[in-house]
Amino acid sequence: MSRQQRRLSLSTDDQIAQRYLEVPFDVPPGTTALEVTLAFDREAAVIDLGCRDPQRWRGWSGGARSRFAITPAAATPGYEPGELVPGTWAVVLGLHVLREQPVDVTVTVATGVDAGGVEGEPPAPPPGPAVPAGGTRTGRALPAPDGLTWFAGDLHAHTTHSDGTLSIAQLTAAAAGRGLDFLAVTDHNTVSHHPHLPGVGATYDVSLLPGQEVTTHAGHANAFGDIGWVDFRRPAAHWVADVEAHGGLLSVNHPLQDDCGWHHPVRTGLLELWHISWFLDLTATGPWAYLRTVGTGTAAPVLLGGSDFHTPDQGYPPGTPTTWVAAADRTPEAILDAVRHGRTALSRFPGPGEPVLVRVGEDLVALDADGTVLVDLHADTPGGRRRRVRGDHAVLPAPPEHGPYRLEAADRTLLAISA
Repeated sequence: MSRQQRRLSLSTDDQIAQRYLEVPFDVPPGTTALEVTLAFDREAAVIDLGCRDPQRWRGWSGGARSRFAITPAAATPGYEPGELVPGTWAVVLGLHVLREQPVDVTVTVATGVDAGGVEGEPPAPPPGPAVPAGGTRTGRALPAPDGLTWFAGDLHAHTTHSDGTLSIAQLTAAAAGRGLDFLAVTDHNTVSHHPHLPGVGATYDVSLLPGQEVTTHAGHANAFGDIGWVDFRRPAAHWVADVEAHGGLLSVNHPLQDDCGWHHPVRTGLLELWHISWFLDLTATGPWAYLRTVGTGTAAPVLLGGSDFHTPDQGYPPGTPTTWVAAADRTPEAILDAVRHGRTALSRFPGPGEPVLVRVGEDLVALDADGTVLVDLHADTPGGRRRRVRGDHAVLPAPPEHGPYRLEAADRTLLAISA
């Protein structure tokens, strides 16, 4: 085994010079394993960790790990196994938070047959019952256009392949237990989870959508589809072009969330309007104000919701909030096609009895929403036009050019959203 070590002293000046610092190292022919460790004072800085080989991106773990290993057959979650191509590789350091006073950083790379091993995943939970043919996990039959069914899901979730605490199997089991028909696995700046999704999804009878959260200091975006890795180090306009060229979809995530808010000078056709970070904001004024500034003079964005699930310790399971899509079936392709065409609606939770607002043709249909208030945000009324909903299956004519609409409780708690 050979060992290479680099000692660095990094400050704000280094961050200003380059956000992503490459630390090169050599992989000799015949190498069958490599191990990388990163050491620094985590109280003094936030430094993300990733890796590339001479030919391609090999993975990213952000600030969630200080070590990873890669072999031809296996790799630490977040990194891709495969041939250890001889030549010059690089540890990629994301200089997220540094201060004026330099912090000492040590990068150690071990190569050879005795390099550190790859940790295994925890045992997978047993699968639950399968969904009846043509049915949904919630058992709810929401009114839908001919040939379509409303399926419940979550379009933003993380696993151990980035900074989540659950394996793909554990996360999928949790989604199935919540009654979700689909789930997008959107780990940060990696696609190492993509090869595992079809098998895990089949085991738990949940449609798992390949995704990746393109994560930078100036904002995050979810790229949906089996489209290959999106280079987060390039300007955001390149993400839009790359995703579109490969047939994928790109959404702006949590545009107003603290230091994760959206600052890139581009807009996309999809917007994560309802995110767990403002789930408890009774009036949710910020997201609505942002929506009015998006795409002025262009088509309104498709509205999405996401739990941004990372760990059960959050207290919010997958599907909080829930994104509904009117799709031909539950396959990933059909779900993404529904999103592409704007057939979405949002609710707090997926289960029976939870108020839902869906569009069917030129009508809005409010389910299990008796006594709630329907708000038309784009009506020429301060705060939006407000109408009381009567009955648990209320059909409300809605001009096709208007929207979004939302359902509120009497205390203005946000219950559901529809375009």
